[in-house]
Amino acid sequence: MPAFETFEHQLAALIRWRRDVRHFRRDPIDPTLLSKLLDLANLAPSVGLSQPWRFVTVDDPDRRAEVRATFAACNTQALAAQSPTRADRYARLKLAGLDDAPCHLAVFVDPDPQQGHGLGRQTMPETAAYSAVMALHTLWLAARCVGLGLGWVSILDADRVRAALDLPENWHLIGYVCIGYPAVDSDTPELEREGWERRQPIEVTRR
Repeated sequence: MPAFETFEHQLAALIRWRRDVRHFRRDPIDPTLLSKLLDLANLAPSVGLSQPWRFVTVDDPDRRAEVRATFAACNTQALAAQSPTRADRYARLKLAGLDDAPCHLAVFVDPDPQQGHGLGRQTMPETAAYSAVMALHTLWLAARCVGLGLGWVSILDADRVRAALDLPENWHLIGYVCIGYPAVDSDTPELEREGWERRQPIEVTRR
């Protein structure tokens, strides 16, 4: 029992310290370490054991530049949609580690994989995408365990990213993530530190 109590505390600490990192050091990541993290992500649960996630490392400078360009265009639109006060705060947040993070990883889902034989997806086909999100979150926790941070870049044109990476049209983008060693470690989300929003206590609806 004491061992499980220790593990429980360690798991709680890991979850608290899992942050969306936006500022990275440029130290390279050992490719062997990245492979180990992806192996752990591959242990995530999936509907019908279909493993519908597709991980794509983005190392080519031209492809990274194309992703950076679509981020810049989408970020400009997002900035224009904010109130003047919010827009100023938004602009200071620097919502991407695209320039500094040593590792770029795109996570896609194959919405109708042959593996799993369709089990569990007839009535809720979106569970394939949910499974890919589970794999991404597993990667996020595993990365934090070894001191790495992960930043999820969601301000993107998903179709343009898929085209830039020359991937099958039926693959759907789940997330484009930057991975590296955080410039600053904190157990408080940056959006909360900057006054953008505050985490609220959970509310449970009972029926």
